[in-house]
Amino acid sequence: MTANNAIEIRGVSKFYGYGEHRVAAVSGANLAIRQNEFFTLLGPSGCGKTTLLRLIAGFEYPQEGELLLHGENIAAMPPYRRPVNTVFQSYALFPHMTVADNIGFGLKMLGKPKAEIDARVGDMLKLVRMEQFAKRQTSQLSGGQQQRVALARALAPQPKVLLLDEPLSALDYKLRKDMQIELKRLQTETGITFVFVTHDQEEALTMSDRIAVMSSGNILQVGSPRDIYDTPANRFVADFIGETNFLKGRISGIDGGTASLALPAGATLLAPAPENAKDGDEITVMVRPEHARLADASGGEQPILSGSLANIIYLGTDTYLNVTLADGEIFTVRQQNRPGETSAGNVGDTVGVLFPPGAIRVLRA
Repeated sequence: MTANNAIEIRGVSKFYGYGEHRVAAVSGANLAIRQNEFFTLLGPSGCGKTTLLRLIAGFEYPQEGELLLHGENIAAMPPYRRPVNTVFQSYALFPHMTVADNIGFGLKMLGKPKAEIDARVGDMLKLVRMEQFAKRQTSQLSGGQQQRVALARALAPQPKVLLLDEPLSALDYKLRKDMQIELKRLQTETGITFVFVTHDQEEALTMSDRIAVMSSGNILQVGSPRDIYDTPANRFVADFIGETNFLKGRISGIDGGTASLALPAGATLLAPAPENAKDGDEITVMVRPEHARLADASGGEQPILSGSLANIIYLGTDTYLNVTLADGEIFTVRQQNRPGETSAGNVGDTVGVLFPPGAIRVLRA
């Protein structure tokens, strides 16, 4: 046990079904979540992230492995004995109670004195900026206000860990963005470890100190938002996080730790060779759209790729330029819009594409 870890998951597996129909919802998971960290479990629907959260909460029990909370193995401990609280997607507030009564409910069930409950409720109302709504019933609140009450209720007993199961998914886009900032503020101010579940990669990048990307019950990569985005461990992570161009190619030579990469239409790039790579291996080159640009139309630059400008999509802050390459694949360039800049061209134009060597990442094909 590392002193700085709030949660350690060691070889944890959870299966559903029996015999040939048995499916691993979580398969041999190993994970360490640090104290006072905003940690996100990210992945598509059915990847096992909510099951892993429920294992931490005690709503499910693992068939294999250990689950430690501050050094104590809690894998078989019932949920009511675990010093964790959960905020659900539906909030699960009591509609017949006031905001203050909802927040104080857990403390009342713990047998806390009324004076302590009232003081704690007051602190929580201030924390979530809901003081003026203390006597209002939760059924009279907006979605964002209900979400704040659910957070305050979960934080009131001062849990060591707060689990959040996609609590923002029911909110509209603007409110969701506001609540992302609010959640991060609450985590920073309280110093409580937050474990957040989402399938929204932008949400994960916005709030998290670290992210675990999951697929088919497996943890594929753990790292900071920048690590996950800039240096994905494999094609699934690269494709799931943000927008990505993939170019098929092969290694045409290796000199020391540098590989020559043969790309479509005869283009050749130099990049660090993947581990255990050899001459002739098929690879995939990843390029983020914002790291590429169109070559100068005057012809003074030698493009890496060339093709036909198939589509121009204006999105306010950015313009997406879709280029059809010689092999028929679409390569997307993301161009930030600046005042006074002219159009990149017209649909049907022959264009070149450039990107710096440091912008590429070589993945196994």
